[in-house]
Amino acid sequence: MEKQTKYIFKYIAADSPQIRKKLVGHQGMVVWLTGLSGAGKSTISFVLEKRLLETGCLAYCLDGDNLRFGINENLGFSEQDRSENVRRIAHIARLFKDACFIVIVACISPASHMRENAKAIIGTEGFLEVFVKADIKTCQQRDPKGLYKKVQNGEIKNFTGINMVYEEPAQSNIIVDTEKNQINECVGYLFSEITKRIDWTDDK
Repeated sequence: MEKQTKYIFKYIAADSPQIRKKLVGHQGMVVWLTGLSGAGKSTISFVLEKRLLETGCLAYCLDGDNLRFGINENLGFSEQDRSENVRRIAHIARLFKDACFIVIVACISPASHMRENAKAIIGTEGFLEVFVKADIKTCQQRDPKGLYKKVQNGEIKNFTGINMVYEEPAQSNIIVDTEKNQINECVGYLFSEITKRIDWTDDK
């Protein structure tokens, strides 16, 4: 009886990705948005999530800033802590991806090795790196969360783009320029690219 039970569980575990895909209608994907604070990552992510949900996709946004209030609340902004922040987010995104979610990650992830590590954790299949492009002056002018003002007042140290380097991606899958394009244009372009790349079930 014990052997039979183990066999059943093993069979279900092996077959569950196909079952989930059939139920949901598509396989999972991680859309990883990187860029400076104020570039528009969070805004794009939540608007994109809503649009995907409205079209019947199972989507969820993981916002790097919001995660720092919970699972990553013990992390600071040192190089080591930033790497750990990205590592944890990548593992969470991988779980959502395995559950057939289209996961939209909004995370500065300033160093190329951090983004490469995230890709290694999640897997190259179904991983889409998006560079949300905006220069530091534009981001400072926007300052939607008041972070650049806090940097000027000395309340925040080790801030990306000011006293810590942001390494622009050399070969992102997609680039959206929020200096030249409106948010809705960026979302529309991303939505089109994502839906073209999703692995749908035959009956979708």
